[in-house]
Amino acid sequence: MPFVPAPRKIAVPRTSRTEELPTLAAATRQTSRVALRWISEPDCTEELTHAELLDQAARASAALTRLGVRAGDRVAVHLPLVPESVIATLACGRLDVVRGSLPVGLRPHELRDRIREMDAKVVITADWEQRCGEQHPLKQLVDRALTGCPGVRNVLVVHRLSRPVSWKPGRDLWWHDELGRYTEPLPRPYA
Repeated sequence: MPFVPAPRKIAVPRTSRTEELPTLAAATRQTSRVALRWISEPDCTEELTHAELLDQAARASAALTRLGVRAGDRVAVHLPLVPESVIATLACGRLDVVRGSLPVGLRPHELRDRIREMDAKVVITADWEQRCGEQHPLKQLVDRALTGCPGVRNVLVVHRLSRPVSWKPGRDLWWHDELGRYTEPLPRPYA
């Protein structure tokens, strides 16, 4: 006698679970809600609303586009846990750019190897970082790493601490200057 499965009662809800979850488009309608809260080591707090976060991501993607970054290109991100890291991630997503993360604790030769392997055109880093009460020069490490990376055209530098920074004119650009070039509202992806 062949196996005959017993009939089952299947209840299908009227709405699926994904319809009940808030989407990014719905969240952007609540533009005044805080999307990102960051507390730095000396206990300074930065908050970005959904609208501010999407605006900064649009400005960052416009800056990357102006630097010649196109879909499929690679951007190396060497940032500590700061809001600009999230903004860079969103900007890369808007442009279909591959975002490669470079851990902050790497040595210059390790950074060089990873930047070469990913064939990055742009590196985003910070001038300095503060960790465990100590200040560490991130830009200086990136400069030493880029001696063997001719494919990197630009370095976007996020200003975090007021300390001297090595600079290569024509290659190095301040993050806030590049994002500040776009004063008019940019198109929103989820209007």
